[in-house]
Amino acid sequence: MAKKAKVSSRFRVSTEDARAICEGRHADPFAILGPHGGQLAAWIPGATQAFLKQGRGKPAPLAAHPDCPGLFEGPVDAEKPYRILAQSADGTSWEFDDPYRFGPVLGDLDEYLLAEGRHLRLWEALGAHLKTIDGVDGTHFAVWAPNAERVSVVGDFNVWNGTAHPMRRRGASGVWEIFIPGIGEGTIYKYEIRARGGTILPLKADPVGFGAEHPPATASVVRRPGLGRAWRDEAWMKARAERNSVDAPISIYEVHLGSWRRAEGGSRPLSYAELATELVDYVKWMGFTHIELMPISEYPFDGSWGYQPIGLYAPTIRHGTPQEFAAFVEAAHEAGLGVLVDWVPGHFPTDAHGLARFDGTALYEHEDPREGFHNDWNTLIYNYGRVEVANFLEANALYWLDEYHVDGLRVDAVASMLYRDYSRKDGEWIPNKDGGRENYEAIDFLRTTNTLAYGQHPGIMTVAEESTAFPGVSRPVDAGGLGFGFKWNMGWMNDSLQYMAREPIFRKYHHGELTFSLVYAWSENFILPISHDEVVHGKGSMIARMPGNGWEQFANLRAFYGYMWTHPGKKLLFMGQEFAQGREWNHAASLDWHQCDIPEHRGVQLLVRDLNALYRANPALYVHDTRPQGFEWLEANDAEHSVLVYARKGNPGDPMIVVAVNLTPVERSVYRIGFPAAGRWDEILNTDAALYGGGNRGNHGGIETESVPWHGQAQSAYVTLPPLAAVVFRQG
Repeated sequence: MAKKAKVSSRFRVSTEDARAICEGRHADPFAILGPHGGQLAAWIPGATQAFLKQGRGKPAPLAAHPDCPGLFEGPVDAEKPYRILAQSADGTSWEFDDPYRFGPVLGDLDEYLLAEGRHLRLWEALGAHLKTIDGVDGTHFAVWAPNAERVSVVGDFNVWNGTAHPMRRRGASGVWEIFIPGIGEGTIYKYEIRARGGTILPLKADPVGFGAEHPPATASVVRRPGLGRAWRDEAWMKARAERNSVDAPISIYEVHLGSWRRAEGGSRPLSYAELATELVDYVKWMGFTHIELMPISEYPFDGSWGYQPIGLYAPTIRHGTPQEFAAFVEAAHEAGLGVLVDWVPGHFPTDAHGLARFDGTALYEHEDPREGFHNDWNTLIYNYGRVEVANFLEANALYWLDEYHVDGLRVDAVASMLYRDYSRKDGEWIPNKDGGRENYEAIDFLRTTNTLAYGQHPGIMTVAEESTAFPGVSRPVDAGGLGFGFKWNMGWMNDSLQYMAREPIFRKYHHGELTFSLVYAWSENFILPISHDEVVHGKGSMIARMPGNGWEQFANLRAFYGYMWTHPGKKLLFMGQEFAQGREWNHAASLDWHQCDIPEHRGVQLLVRDLNALYRANPALYVHDTRPQGFEWLEANDAEHSVLVYARKGNPGDPMIVVAVNLTPVERSVYRIGFPAAGRWDEILNTDAALYGGGNRGNHGGIETESVPWHGQAQSAYVTLPPLAAVVFRQG
């Protein structure tokens, strides 16, 4: 068979290139389409006629290419702007600016930094950005897909036709980009990727997209992030370093926005705008200092609670737009509250529209499942050793701090990142280069992220959810640590909840479960967490975990909260536990707010409110949370009576605090306590107060010490310890 001849000389585009354009397999469409040497080539799928509109003259017809229906050519003055008028067979016409007349948007520096994995403002280069170029409004799209043969932007605007808007490849960086005129805010889009060998992958959401459709829909949406917002939180931003310090009172209210409170009979979650008043006002009234949001990066599955995110750069649309989320943060700041967000750099789901085999290869993840798959969660693990992947995550941390003024990141599942054998059996993991279990690449990533976060945004905090004995989690990187500001004290949490669940008659045999935490209390900057993980998966609620009859359950919980708020370490309490919600947390339903009308529940709520006020008002309870000089045991060994007595101390001149906790249902009306100073000690909180639902047994407002040595102190006093209660005295 004779070889097909090339097209007529009046057509610049060869048969081979024309067919590649038509079939969506051309790797360099910008070399073919647009103006070249005075000749225009325009690819308009579905068009049967096309005309060039340039200057004031009559639109000039473009010739249809014989080898590619929808491909048109004709002369053009490349120095002048132009538009194209197209018409389909049914007579429908439309007019548009040609995307292929616009040059590259990303600069050489962007390309270099992206290739090096050092673009700290990656979100300003990648993603979908509303822009005006040469007087034309549109959106610039850029995505990293180094192993793709072709990448296109698809959406309703081009009837999801992957041949319509193929992108320009930017050299060795592996980034593809295109400016598409006429694309505005709210446009839905995805990327169609032709992988090696010509395979068309499932359509992909934008890894750096700033918005997404409402799940279960999965497309990205062109949105304006916090970028360029006129913030009104200058006073907060100037003061927050002091409020986030290890020497500050930090009491965190952890919230799942979808179930804190629901509207319209429980049919929908509150919007960011509603939360900016209802949630912010409530948290301020309760006296917490910070709100911690369970993950709000866009995620497809409600049942993951956000811990399997796909849109790391998109605040979830479940509650509103990115700008509305920014307004929520601003409202919190205006109320004097910090905002922390849960951040999930440890893994990502396998959903086809997400990062999994994004360009047909193991791009964000590891090729070998022994390095890159979590059996527990059926998720993929980021390849932290790949500089572009580490850059994607590092920049994401900076993005939330920068664009949305969040005050800190609580990093999820750090233990799973630190160890290659996490939740794996022998033979199911690959050792590091030295034969060990530590994940060197993840460790380097965490250190770099913390260094960047604190370096670029002084005054923020990063918090590790880390459950192992890995050393120096909250120690500076230059001292060999991971660089976090704080670490969750999972040991304290597990021991103390295990102790509190025991019947009081058996507690004397397990006294060490409450005292052991002071052996290691100064090894890290700890936060004491009672998080969502403690009230799900059959664990029940906090009140349900307490032993005894109804009165004893509430008394136990009140005593525990008194112990928690006076123990060294910052505080974190998951929503609903502040009023002793009776049932286990359900992510799909509102908290049981009606229980706040029941005296016992209302009493716990008022106690937590007063504990927060007590904590903030007394430097002895927080100044040395992370140092041994802030704590002294007065009685650590009275296991027989299940009593703990300890002193908390601040800086010189700060009144000292003495706490006595009785964890049996037996009142001890003549219990002698040594006090570290002589004189009057005021009883400033008693969890047995009638206001909280207790029996109002106590010390009539305070005691006077006498010169009787006790508990290693020169003076002491008899005090009344109510049953299942914590009593707090302050130096008068």
